[in-house]
Amino acid sequence: MAAQNQTATPRRWFRSLYWRMAFGLALTVALTIAVQTAVVFYLLSRAGPPAGPAPPGFTRLVAGDLSRALTADPKLDLAGFVQAEYGDRVFPFVVVLRDGRATNHDGTGVPEPALRQARRILDTLPAGSSDSGSGSIRRRSARGADRINRDRGGPEGPGIQGRGGPFRGRGRGGPGDLRWPALIHVDGNVAGVVLATPQTLAGRLGPTLAATGTLALIFATVLTSVAVLGPVRRRLADLERAAKAVESGDLSARARNDGADEVAGLARAFNSMTSRLDERAQELANHERARRLLLADVSHELSTPLTSMRGYLETLAMPGTNTDQATRDRYLQIVSDETRRLEAIVGDLLDLARLEAGGTTIDRDDVAVEAIFGAVEARQLRVAAAKGVALRSSIEPGSEILRGDARRIEQSLHNLAANAVRHTPTGGSVTVASRRAGGDVVLLVRDTGAGIAPEHLPRLFDRFYKVEAARGTSAQGSGLGLSIVKAIVDSHGGTVNVISSSSGTTFELHLPAGDE
Repeated sequence: MAAQNQTATPRRWFRSLYWRMAFGLALTVALTIAVQTAVVFYLLSRAGPPAGPAPPGFTRLVAGDLSRALTADPKLDLAGFVQAEYGDRVFPFVVVLRDGRATNHDGTGVPEPALRQARRILDTLPAGSSDSGSGSIRRRSARGADRINRDRGGPEGPGIQGRGGPFRGRGRGGPGDLRWPALIHVDGNVAGVVLATPQTLAGRLGPTLAATGTLALIFATVLTSVAVLGPVRRRLADLERAAKAVESGDLSARARNDGADEVAGLARAFNSMTSRLDERAQELANHERARRLLLADVSHELSTPLTSMRGYLETLAMPGTNTDQATRDRYLQIVSDETRRLEAIVGDLLDLARLEAGGTTIDRDDVAVEAIFGAVEARQLRVAAAKGVALRSSIEPGSEILRGDARRIEQSLHNLAANAVRHTPTGGSVTVASRRAGGDVVLLVRDTGAGIAPEHLPRLFDRFYKVEAARGTSAQGSGLGLSIVKAIVDSHGGTVNVISSSSGTTFELHLPAGDE
């Protein structure tokens, strides 16, 4: 019942599995963004000022440095020199020489689009063009630059400013779009060109951010799975184990039901179901034991009179047996008594079976308690007088009428009164009384016998349980009388109570009161 109440209690939103999963997803995204932000700040703190387009004078400065270095050493390690001199600069650029050597500002290879653009510029310029060159060379250089500008869409970009004269590039910022070309001269000849690459901050940090973001996402996902879904998975696995145990017949198996989310609610419902199944299984086992015991008791109760009857009848039927008439009459009387006893047992069994199965119709009418008491006294008066037991009756105001089946109520009171007279010693008394208790009328049958030991009281209404054995007297009757009494009262929606002590026993029948 406690499990059912817990299951029915509204679940708080923060204990819901769905909200926990949503929180885990939000935490994963937040952690990924936080890691990426930290990486960005770290890279910016190491890289210095933000990267952007280089100023026009920067490429001329680099071209001048390379001109002097190549003049001094034509076999110069171009990539090593550039990386050593400009590796810590924030302005990216490329260097391409006529002899095929090319490098990036950080010593790495030049992208193919940038390499092609630089070579097109060099192809338009004669190797011998210089500041001191003839006017025809400068004019050819200018015409070549103009042709490049026309191919690239117009002369509006920044110009190449070197010793060979002004040349212009467009500088759109694409992957192969370069800016501020400056020529490298060695011994008065154009040996190469320096171009600034308009790399943005996203272009520089993008690969690093993508890698760190992916790793952060994987880590956060794993962390969420372990922290949120891990316990759920373990509890579901435990629930599966319990279900398989129940499937194999172990109804005592229970699943973990700690927590307050949907999985815990499912586990509590499962445990409640298995508890009910276990109770039903125990009830079925008890019913099976009761059925076997009933069969044994019925067989014993029926066999006793049958055995006696058969013995006397066989004696009478034996050839050559000389028995006087008195003996024969006595034998026949015993057979007749045993027959009536057998008939009473069968009748009681049929009555009990019908009552417990609901096969007997209960006629509910207003019943006069005085009439029932009169009928019971009339049936027990002869036996009570023979034993010297006094019969008394009393009806309190308000308990004169009850609602029920008069014949069945009289039957239950007759059984109780017969037991009371049988177990009351000479000089004692048996009282049949009634009183009002709320909406019920209580019928009482009280005797002044020796009472019933407390350990026997819980079994008084069991089939074939002999009250005589419980009271220490010789066994009489079938042991079905009190079972029939309880079945009759139950069919009326009432209850039966027993109060017993060394001074006597009282049976109380609580039945619905009649209409006022």
